[in-house]
Amino acid sequence: MTDAVQNPNELPQSPVSRQLNQPPIPAQAQPIMPVPPTPPSGDALPKKSSVFSFKNVLKFFIGLLAVSIFFVVLFGVIFPRLGTKSTGVDLTLWGVLEDQKVMDNVLSGFEKENPQIKVTYDKEDLKDYRDRLVSKIKNGTGPDVFMFHNTWYPELQDVLLPIPSEVITKDNFEKSYYPVAKKDLIKNGAIYGIPMNIDTLSLYVNSDLLKQAGQTAPKTWNSFIDVSHALTVKDQAGNIKTSGAALGAFDNVAHASDLVSLLFVQDGVDLNSFTPVDRISDALNFYTSFAREDIKVWDNTLDPSVLAFTKGNLAMLFGFYSDYQSIKSANPNLSFNVVPVPQLTGQNINVASYFADGVSVKGTHQKEALLLMKYLARKETASKFSQPSPFSSDGDKLKGTPTFVFSSQGGTAVSSYLTNQIDNGLNSKLSSALGTAINSIISGTATPDSAAQTLLSSFSQILGQASPK
Repeated sequence: MTDAVQNPNELPQSPVSRQLNQPPIPAQAQPIMPVPPTPPSGDALPKKSSVFSFKNVLKFFIGLLAVSIFFVVLFGVIFPRLGTKSTGVDLTLWGVLEDQKVMDNVLSGFEKENPQIKVTYDKEDLKDYRDRLVSKIKNGTGPDVFMFHNTWYPELQDVLLPIPSEVITKDNFEKSYYPVAKKDLIKNGAIYGIPMNIDTLSLYVNSDLLKQAGQTAPKTWNSFIDVSHALTVKDQAGNIKTSGAALGAFDNVAHASDLVSLLFVQDGVDLNSFTPVDRISDALNFYTSFAREDIKVWDNTLDPSVLAFTKGNLAMLFGFYSDYQSIKSANPNLSFNVVPVPQLTGQNINVASYFADGVSVKGTHQKEALLLMKYLARKETASKFSQPSPFSSDGDKLKGTPTFVFSSQGGTAVSSYLTNQIDNGLNSKLSSALGTAINSIISGTATPDSAAQTLLSSFSQILGQASPK
């Protein structure tokens, strides 16, 4: 068969053109064919894509990661920091008695009850402590709560915040603590401190030395004189080898100022005005007699009294509870007891030296600081400290413990500005004047009467400069 020659000008028929060459369909039955849109140019053609393409999946996960990081930062970093600024408070507590371990145990209970408050404890060196404390508070960088000696109110009154009744009422204060605390810490009807301990001057006695000499611990001053001489051992040259008691001198006698205060108050001297002068003379004469002439039982050539007692070269030492642990640590084998100080016949009086906590008048978190004070004022909190309890009702409960004598004398104790607490202020100035008077008597440059006159003049000047406003 011969193939037909195709006209080159004719386009090949497509299925659509074939349909166009068919006989027309009646109008009523003819289908409406859609007009195809004009194809876009090559540049405008959309690229082929799929919702499950790799790039889209990658973008999805990157976005999800960014959102996750945002919420982690928002809820894990920003919100907690905002919460700390609005509700969290950092308090600073300065102390001089307890070590960090004891205070961690004390403060953990408070922080558990008050999780929004964090307390940082700083144990300070007692040397120059009061000066540093006042300076820091006045320039706005001091602690919120701080420990202070019971005789420091005259020098701290400008920086102490009165404690409101919501923390402790005056009636509850007087019922809870020893009378001496009321006199020291309640001024013009306001409470300025919460006692943290109680400590009284007591008599340490070397049990072995007393037993060897057939002596017992003296209860009166007359007995004390006899025992101290009986226990003093001297060599052929008259040098003291074993001392019966450490008193009479000043520079090497621990708590010499407190001991003389004890003699003053027992002899009727007013410890606020240091009068009358004749009673001061009597007390100075009695005190220095233990370090004068041939009958002396102590002198300036001997070791410091606490060291001499620790070494077993001293039979009787006057000291506070603060000396107890140092003696036990230095010589665990030393056999000694602690007994009340000697008294005049028919008398019962001694001197106290203790610390209290107060609130800074310039603190920025006084509300939280007062919450801490309320916690520290609880009896169960006081039981966590290593010091003798300041609560008068705890005295009898401590029988048989090392702290018993120091606390049991609290009921008959008085405080004295004439104490050897290191403060570079009222205490140290009065003590320095006393030391000068005692040394002048021992050296023979002054009589007890003339030394007393000079001492009274010095005391009056020092007290005038530090008198409460």
